[in-house]
Amino acid sequence: MDTDNIKLGRMNTLTVSKTVDFGVFLDGGPVLGEILLPKGEITSDDWPREGEEVEVFIYLDQQERLVATMRKPLAQVGDFAFLRVAWVNNYGAFLSWGLQKDLFVPFSEQKTRMQKGFGYIVHIHTDEQTYRIVASEKVERYLSPGQPPYARGDEVDTLLWQRTDLGFKVIVDNQYSGLLYADQVFRQLRRGDTTKAYVQQVRDDGKIDLQLQRVGQEAVWDFSDTMLRHIRNNGGQTHLCDKTSAEEIRALFGVSKKVFKKAIGDLYRRRLIEITPTGLQLTDNTK
Repeated sequence: MDTDNIKLGRMNTLTVSKTVDFGVFLDGGPVLGEILLPKGEITSDDWPREGEEVEVFIYLDQQERLVATMRKPLAQVGDFAFLRVAWVNNYGAFLSWGLQKDLFVPFSEQKTRMQKGFGYIVHIHTDEQTYRIVASEKVERYLSPGQPPYARGDEVDTLLWQRTDLGFKVIVDNQYSGLLYADQVFRQLRRGDTTKAYVQQVRDDGKIDLQLQRVGQEAVWDFSDTMLRHIRNNGGQTHLCDKTSAEEIRALFGVSKKVFKKAIGDLYRRRLIEITPTGLQLTDNTK
């Protein structure tokens, strides 16, 4: 077991060195020594035994001592996350993140005074002076300044950060800044939502333009399969056609009418559907 790479605020795999009435001790190596996994933080039915490896989250307890838990928090050090305020005091706000000890956000790291019950996008890190795990609402300073290594069409994970006049700012792959343009978003989005997106382009300033549907011909092929399933699930026919309104298409499928019409054309050319006066239906071969 490599105990030199134990990371505060992250999940670690450690070995049980001994068991006691109030929990088990984990081997933290010659520098950190034994780390307590308290009885109340053991989530399995059977306690880990001496010599057994266990996956735990390492953080600091109320007395600033290293302690372990088998509970996995909603986010870890190095992550951006949407978390809600559990309570506030004269020093700052405390966020619920799935552990008994709430996550501290000092006033100096808040853009506006955080309020109990409200959710915020924050970055989680360790304070360089105190080594305490803290969060900051000033997420811009923690985004990577480097040029993103993406190509057009790449799939990425996004966290919705804030709405702008152009659309929605997102955090891409827990590292970069991106933008979903409003005129290409066909479903309701809220701050804190996580979703897959696809790269349209990486700009010279390192910002990433994104869309929720696959880029180019892949988007058509992807929706062609969706449309084919829709017709099959409706008894082999549908009233939908190229005269159907963009609003109805958006409400049903969350795609633009342009993608819808291209998918219909793709299915027709492949002789999987027929176009009728009342809509679309499967061909005899497809049925």
